[in-house]
Amino acid sequence: MSGFNSLVLQEQRHLKWRELDWLEQVLMILCGVAITGFSVLVMCDIVTRTIGHPWLWLQEATMTFFIYGIFVGVGVATRRNDHLYLAVLAESLSGNKRLFFEIFNRVVVLGVAFCMIYFGYLNFLDGFKSLRMPSMTPLASLYAAIPLCGLLISVFTIEQMVNGWKHGFASDSRADEKRKSL
Repeated sequence: MSGFNSLVLQEQRHLKWRELDWLEQVLMILCGVAITGFSVLVMCDIVTRTIGHPWLWLQEATMTFFIYGIFVGVGVATRRNDHLYLAVLAESLSGNKRLFFEIFNRVVVLGVAFCMIYFGYLNFLDGFKSLRMPSMTPLASLYAAIPLCGLLISVFTIEQMVNGWKHGFASDSRADEKRKSL
């Protein structure tokens, strides 16, 4: 993939597989689309209500952008190490203590992700019993974001665990800084 610009910071490269860089980039674009769609539709909803001709479908579309933006955002934030784990505590440690806390944090996140997949799928199936108004689309269309998010979190957490176990969780630049300070 020549000319491909990865969003991965060099200090985090040791925890990432290059094969998933494209997925991160697509997810970041989808987050941008969701935020933009949400914002534009809220503005349109306000304008159409103000002029006395509300478009009822705008609230459904706004809710869809919001929900998918949140759940896709959580997935990509997991890959980017922006959420969901106690980074400060683990980064302040070294050696086996750091390895334990890094793995422990990611095991907890993985447990949450598996719960999201399982219970989100059950909600998805149950969502076919209820319909959204006025479009009459099943609520399952919204609930699908939950197991999708769990799947993304699982993949990205396993990626970090495998690479952290192989290469260590501290970046090379951090190790160099520690050596220079000693």
